[in-house]
Amino acid sequence: MKFELILTPSHSFTHLKSMVEMAELLVSRDTNLSITIIIIPFIAGRDYIAGLSSASNSRLRYIVISDEDEPISELTSFETHVENQVPKVKDAVGKLVEAYSTLPDSPRVVGLVLDIFSTSMLDVAKQFGLPPYIYCTPCAGILGVVSHIQMLYDENKYDVCESDYENSDAVLNVPSLSRPYPVKCIPDFFASKATLPMVVNLPRKVKEMKGILINTVAELEPYVLKYLSSGDTPVYPIGPLSHLNQVGDSKDEKQSDILRWLDDQPPSSVLFLCFGSKGGFSEEQAREIAVALERSGCRFLWSLRRASPNIFREHPSDFTNLEEVLPEGFFERTKDIGRVIGWAPQVAVLAKPAIGGFINQSGWYSFLESLWFGIPTAVWPLYAEQKFNTFMMVEEIGLAVEIKKYWRENHLMGTSKVTVTAEEIETSIKRLMDKDGDVRKKVKEMSKKCHLALMEGGSSWIAMGKFIEDVTKSYRFKE
Repeated sequence: MKFELILTPSHSFTHLKSMVEMAELLVSRDTNLSITIIIIPFIAGRDYIAGLSSASNSRLRYIVISDEDEPISELTSFETHVENQVPKVKDAVGKLVEAYSTLPDSPRVVGLVLDIFSTSMLDVAKQFGLPPYIYCTPCAGILGVVSHIQMLYDENKYDVCESDYENSDAVLNVPSLSRPYPVKCIPDFFASKATLPMVVNLPRKVKEMKGILINTVAELEPYVLKYLSSGDTPVYPIGPLSHLNQVGDSKDEKQSDILRWLDDQPPSSVLFLCFGSKGGFSEEQAREIAVALERSGCRFLWSLRRASPNIFREHPSDFTNLEEVLPEGFFERTKDIGRVIGWAPQVAVLAKPAIGGFINQSGWYSFLESLWFGIPTAVWPLYAEQKFNTFMMVEEIGLAVEIKKYWRENHLMGTSKVTVTAEEIETSIKRLMDKDGDVRKKVKEMSKKCHLALMEGGSSWIAMGKFIEDVTKSYRFKE
């Protein structure tokens, strides 16, 4: 018997790529399994999506929903955008199910896998009687803390508000975490009156799922996963999934030049600074980073972007004239040890032996990529759940260095509300690049575990096999 899963990514381009990677692994594990991915409109990545569409085949297909009636440039809310796609996804699923009902030897649709930020699509699963599963693209820890906040909220015990949480000394004793979680360390959308209802609604949706796929490794978040697995819903840690197959030569001449430059640098000598597709900085903050890099004396590759005025509508862009933004004479003084670029092929850079440290926006994917290549990181949260990720990486897991412990980030603008001084940044750089540092040693050890997890017999390999077995077993029994 043939089986099919339908996957629905959220609005995030990064989440889409991770879900595609998961789909590729799933179909490679079971020849009776096929997958259809329904792609809603995105802000970026049109070339990538076009490439997926042209690569559709009998076992991995892509349905791209048009954005003609909702121009991306007019978006004001990701949540609203996803909700607006529900009728279109229902229509696409309905056509697929109807077609399969009339075609001989067609697969049986056995489940709908939702991205953690597309739980609005749960209505689609209910309408067609499909078992719903959720794919948690962030770390497992976020599910635990959001569940605890929902419990406090329902009991009228969650009094964190946007007016004072940043200066609070209070902590949350979250059962899924091994140490207290500082209230001042929560992402701002956990405190905002506008977004808190969405936060507390997520665990309620998760409870309706038949299973939870998580982009993590059992050995990386054991405490959290033990807690999550104590419930009735099966948990499948199947990571790391983070575009790790994108290592290779770039077709872009500027990027190729950078990769060749890295080939000429000593092993583990270059500090890489890159802040994701939505991470950017003000001119003032860019100057402080430049001063810190120059004072540190270390080799560097710096992907620098100007902060977007609104990441709902556009991603950060390159500065028009860096000579006017950075300190006078900076490029001349650092020409032998550093490079400043715009967008960077992150995975290809991290794969180079010259990279010895990585400063990033505390994104979960960046963390997984750095672990894969055994590179220690210093984290600088800018938006979304990245302040929580920082707590996980630095305090809970102990595999990263912080630029600054507590942040006032702005998840809408993709930048922080404060300027970090050159002295603070330089201190973190020296800790990060210390070749005898404890974090570096721990990262090397965890890197080996991440590689083993995806190999046959590894923890993630076993978890993915268990998911395939569970999602198809009722129909296999009928066969």
